[in-house]
Amino acid sequence: MDSRIAVIYGHDAAKMTRALLEHDGTAGRIGGKDASIVLKPNLVVPSDPSQGATTHTEIVEEIVSYLIENGFHGITIAEGAWVGASTEEAYRKLGYHRIRDRYGVKLLDTKKDRYRKLSPCSIPMEISETILDADFIIDIPVLKGHCQTKMTHAMKNLKGCLSDRSKRDFHRLGLDLPIAALNTVLHPDLIISDGLCGDLDFEEGGNPVDMGRMMASRDALLIDSYAATLMGFSPDEIGYIKQAEEIGMGSYRKWDVVELSEPERTSAKPSGTAARLSAYTEPDEACSACYASLIHALKRLEEEGGMHAIEGRRIAIGQGYRGKAPEIGVGACCAKAGISVSGCPAKADDILSMLRTL
Repeated sequence: MDSRIAVIYGHDAAKMTRALLEHDGTAGRIGGKDASIVLKPNLVVPSDPSQGATTHTEIVEEIVSYLIENGFHGITIAEGAWVGASTEEAYRKLGYHRIRDRYGVKLLDTKKDRYRKLSPCSIPMEISETILDADFIIDIPVLKGHCQTKMTHAMKNLKGCLSDRSKRDFHRLGLDLPIAALNTVLHPDLIISDGLCGDLDFEEGGNPVDMGRMMASRDALLIDSYAATLMGFSPDEIGYIKQAEEIGMGSYRKWDVVELSEPERTSAKPSGTAARLSAYTEPDEACSACYASLIHALKRLEEEGGMHAIEGRRIAIGQGYRGKAPEIGVGACCAKAGISVSGCPAKADDILSMLRTL
């Protein structure tokens, strides 16, 4: 198992994507120039990526551009929107027809593909033949919340490779074991994670949080485990992660994070639920990545019924607090706070642990 997870901060999706691909050395790993390559974004609904549900189109286009520049031409973008939604509408609305026409790549609606019937862990499922037969799979999930599985990321993103019938079956069976089972037969060769502004709670978007980061890994289980901590969860709280370990996919408890840049100094502009939670914060030149971790931690605290501990208090965060001593602070910039949690950026699970002590 490759335990490395590359993390890059910022908001220039194309530039960040290119940096992750070059750091991974992706072109040198694919093999022959005639290899069949599948890119699997998250287009669960036809909504703009700014709403926190769908993969930023710039990321997919930059991957395509990188592959073409390196001599690869057997490229397919493949997705199947959730049951009741139109994949074609998502492709049209989010600019995928332009990518197809400019670069000569294929667009596949997995709802219309041929399926192969497999039964990993004794769970029958119909999986896209195109994706199963690919030589190299690049999984491009959005890091976001989910009302049933708490979070959705690399492993769950592969559900878009199924027939609608199998998607329904997955929900009927509770999602966790079926998702783990699916990942025993589909193994992405690279995960490029869109953590720019994922939704706080829901797969379909609406409460985006400016996280200002992207990640890359060769191990879906490992990057999902790390991603869980960024949203304020222990990996043990995510059912499909635990199930994956139990069925022998490997351990998810150790990773080696390589940061390719430092967090950007930006003005956090949360919306929806995030805006309400921001009332408990006092940002001053806060970086998006650190601020997003604080919002996710506050959401987890709220779900636990622990918000009474911070009523009437404000949590300091941001570079404007360097050298100052607020009562409660988050991140390396607030190291002199009376109560603080370290990290640059701080992780949501560490912030949550601190908040529970108040």
